[in-house]
Amino acid sequence: MGITASQVKELREKTGAGMMDCKKALVESGGDEEKAVMYLREKGLSKAAKKAGRATSEGLVTPYISEDGKTAVISELLCETDFVAKGEDFQAFAAALSEKIAGLDVTNGAAADLPAEVADVTDLIAKLGENMGVGRFAKVSTDGVLGIYVHTNKKLASIVELTGGGDEALAKDIAMHVAAMNPTCITSDELPQDVLEKEKALYLKQAMDEGKPENIAEKIVTGRLNKFYSEVCLVNQAFIKEDKKSVKDVLGGATVASIARLALGEGAKKDAEAED
Repeated sequence: MGITASQVKELREKTGAGMMDCKKALVESGGDEEKAVMYLREKGLSKAAKKAGRATSEGLVTPYISEDGKTAVISELLCETDFVAKGEDFQAFAAALSEKIAGLDVTNGAAADLPAEVADVTDLIAKLGENMGVGRFAKVSTDGVLGIYVHTNKKLASIVELTGGGDEALAKDIAMHVAAMNPTCITSDELPQDVLEKEKALYLKQAMDEGKPENIAEKIVTGRLNKFYSEVCLVNQAFIKEDKKSVKDVLGGATVASIARLALGEGAKKDAEAED
């Protein structure tokens, strides 16, 4: 039978266990709430629930790429301290998590988008004694070329998909650029029209306030809009390894089909800002 979000929410409120734990308990108990409560108690998840309120500001962003080089994953596993994040058990779980995601029919998302058994960190919590959780993930599958970059601190990673040319070395270089420069989009065509209109209106007002004639103001708007593109659009940015060239120059005949970037804790920060 299907388990509804309201069932999961009710069980979570009743037991204090994690969302994914509650979902798994309901699945195992056929949707029977009383049996699900007993399941959680039998598994000792009340202990994990006590840790659930503790902040998880540390962890890892871990990559995986398939043997054929056609599927790449980066995923975020969160914990309380950097000490635990550096441990073998935590790192092994993080690596296994990314590999499991590679085999699922998913693209980008978070723990709620994964099967309960994949996102289940209960045993790891019990073993290592900290609150933990699966954060966000990104998966790219392609017939093109994939490049993955992972920063040395293992808290920042990115994926770049190239089509129409290029090799793994180029894809990895562009992935490193994406990690460092965090572009909003690949090309200016992807920018929402309302964003562009606001930028144009702002630049025009600035030029008019500076006393520029209308024909000159229009040229100034074009120049400032191009500068805006060079800041937020990947192909227009100055390439970090050779800043006299743009990313577009470095790509040659290749096209960036997609990009993905995860910085540890960034998703939680954005969620908090959205709530404010």
